[in-house]
Amino acid sequence: MEPFGARLKQERERRGITLDEIALSTKIGTRLLRALEEEHFDQLPGGIFNKGFVRSYARYLGLDEDQAVADYLAAAGISVPPPEAATFPLPAASEIPVEKPTAGRAEIIPWGWFAVGLMVLAFGFAVWGFYTREAQKSGRKTSHARETATQSAPSTTPEPAETIAPVVSDNPAAAPPASPAGTFSLLIKAREDSWLSLFADGSPVMEDTLAAGSEKLVEAHHEITLKAGNIGGLDFWFNGQKLPGQGEFSQVKTLTFRPDGLQNTPSTPSP
Repeated sequence: MEPFGARLKQERERRGITLDEIALSTKIGTRLLRALEEEHFDQLPGGIFNKGFVRSYARYLGLDEDQAVADYLAAAGISVPPPEAATFPLPAASEIPVEKPTAGRAEIIPWGWFAVGLMVLAFGFAVWGFYTREAQKSGRKTSHARETATQSAPSTTPEPAETIAPVVSDNPAAAPPASPAGTFSLLIKAREDSWLSLFADGSPVMEDTLAAGSEKLVEAHHEITLKAGNIGGLDFWFNGQKLPGQGEFSQVKTLTFRPDGLQNTPSTPSP
């Protein structure tokens, strides 16, 4: 049986596809694709990114993605533990009790209590509506009285020479809604396809390609960590504020965010 990398290269050449074509479609550097074919796994970012590269390569060639990942794990010497088998005996079908339907099940429904509950609910809505209407009327009266007093009172304050406009985000449509108290948010928008691995407070959120034109909103209490395979193709908003660019196209980089903002973290060399 041919080695893993040789089989990938043979399938690619049999279809007349170049590494540049795959790199252009998958946003994976040509050097990384060549490292897969030559089984130089030490030149890859490692972890989930390696499996993601294999899946993208196999998907472009029309191969079985799961089988390609399994072949890669075997070639890289990475063992996957089998699922634990059940240790308790399962009952035979004849031993499973079957509940027989009983007649008159509808007769035991407490219709009286159900009707009382509906009446209480209707009364509550009526009271709430009454107080809401009264509060609106009171608010309108107070507003009208304030406007009348303002118009009748002489103006003693000179008009300001300059009007200061409120500060508006450069991209209001991209700003996420207000986060709950005690949390912070990170909005990621992709201008180009990019592999993305996201963790919020230590829990995995996403491990896939973020397609161009799509976005991902993440909220956390303590920390958000992301690793991107094409950091230059991503834009970031922290708590509604857009951040400057974080790297070059096709550059692999890890970012860490905490409630006080982006932390200083070293970047992985660009492929």
